Amino acid sequence: MNLQIKEQTVLITGAGRGLGSEIAKSFHREGAKVVINYRKSFKSAQKLSASLGENVILIQGDIREKDQVSKMHDELHNKDIKVDTVVHNAINDFVFNGDQRKKIDTIEWQDFQNQIETSQKGFLNLLNIFNPNMKKNSFGRFISIGTNLFQNPVIPYHDYTAAKGGLLSLTRTAAIDLGQFNITVNMVSGGLLKVTDASKGTPDSVFEYISSITPLRKVTTTEDFSDAVLFFASPWSRAVTGQNLVVDGGLVLN
Repeated sequence: MNLQIKEQTVLITGAGRGLGSEIAKSFHREGAKVVINYRKSFKSAQKLSASLGENVILIQGDIREKDQVSKMHDELHNKDIKVDTVVHNAINDFVFNGDQRKKIDTIEWQDFQNQIETSQKGFLNLLNIFNPNMKKNSFGRFISIGTNLFQNPVIPYHDYTAAKGGLLSLTRTAAIDLGQFNITVNMVSGGLLKVTDASKGTPDSVFEYISSITPLRKVTTTEDFSDAVLFFASPWSRAVTGQNLVVDGGLVLN
C-alpha cells in the first residue's frame, strides 16, 4: 500500500514557527491532514492553524519527553486520528551566527547534550511511539530534517552539527529495522535557509556569499526546502529509504 499525500495524516514537530510552519503549509496545500506539534509557540501555532483552515490539528508536547509523545499519540488516537507520516523538524533553541558561536575551547558537553536531546532522543521517541500503528497499516513515513554542515562544516557549529550527524545515523539504522513493514525513514538536509528563526541572526554578507558560490546562485528558501520534503512522503519515493537528500542549491554535491 502506498498512500497519496492527500490521503495522509502528517505530524510535524516544531511546526509552530519557522521551517516547521512552512513544511506544514506545503503538506496542507497538497491536501494532507496536518498535525502541528509545538512546545512553547502556542500563539504562532494557533495563527498558522487559523490561516490554513480545515484539516489541521494543534497538539502541544515536548518530544524530548517520551511520556509527552505517548500522550500526544493517545490524544490523537482518541480522536480517531492515525498518523501516517512523521516529519521530525524540531530543534533545540539555536541561532546561526558564526561570530557568536561557541568555539572548541569554550563549548561544553552540555551544549551537545542540549542538541542531542531534541534531535536524536526526540526522534527515537517518535519512532518508538508512532511506528506500531504504521506496522498495523503496512504503511508509514518518517522524515528527519538534517543539515549539509556535517558534510561541509564551513562554519563549525560543533554541537548542532554533531547532533544532526547522529540523527542521520539513527535515520539509516531505523530504516533497516522498519523497511520490512513498508515504513520508510529518510532525511532531508538543508544548508543555510532564508529565513528561519534560527537564521534570522545571520549577517546579510553570509547570505550573499552563499549565493555567490552556489550553482543555482541563490540561497535556498524555506519554501524551496519544504516542497522537497514532500518527495519522501509521496508514492514517488516508495522504493527509497535510509537516504539523505541535500537541498541547498547544489552547494554540497553528493
